[in-house]
Amino acid sequence: MDISNLTKDTLDSSLPIAYDTITLAAGCFWCVEAVFVELKGVTSVVSGYCNGKIKNPTYREVCSGLTGHAEACQIVYDSNSISFEQLLEVFFQTHNPTTRNKQGNDEGTQYRSGIYYTNDSQKSIATQIIEKLNKAGAYDQPIVTEVVALDQFYTAEMYHQGYYSLNQEQGYCQMVIKPKMEKFKKVFGDLIKEK
Repeated sequence: MDISNLTKDTLDSSLPIAYDTITLAAGCFWCVEAVFVELKGVTSVVSGYCNGKIKNPTYREVCSGLTGHAEACQIVYDSNSISFEQLLEVFFQTHNPTTRNKQGNDEGTQYRSGIYYTNDSQKSIATQIIEKLNKAGAYDQPIVTEVVALDQFYTAEMYHQGYYSLNQEQGYCQMVIKPKMEKFKKVFGDLIKEK
């Protein structure tokens, strides 16, 4: 993960940079990456596979549903520029956290909803937000997002990285990702990086 090209000028220069990492799964990682790479304070988004049974899985193996991995994105962010709570707000509003192993037409354990934490604070905040959303009846059904410690993360093949930005005319990008991005930009315009 190369963050050497980042400078304080690209972030909030009044505070020291405080990098943190979270791994999120919300269906197809192309969608997750397309959303989170747009957020202010996010310095890196890598598509990959996490918390499965085999080492160094391939996309084909993960798609079989037999490896136990989730398609996920590992997100590095400056917590002085965007909070963990803000990241989770985007996460919960840009996918359906009430469908187990399914997002739209994508079905299988690899498409589960998950928050894979690296410290107790992330676990506590994620759990509290889920409890609050369920108590408020934010969704018609209970949230099924798993909140578990990150066991391992394997970077996906290079052709998955930056997929939406490189393949915007592709059918899946046009029918699934583009409408999601348009909605996301309307709701979270104040959190989006300036171009």
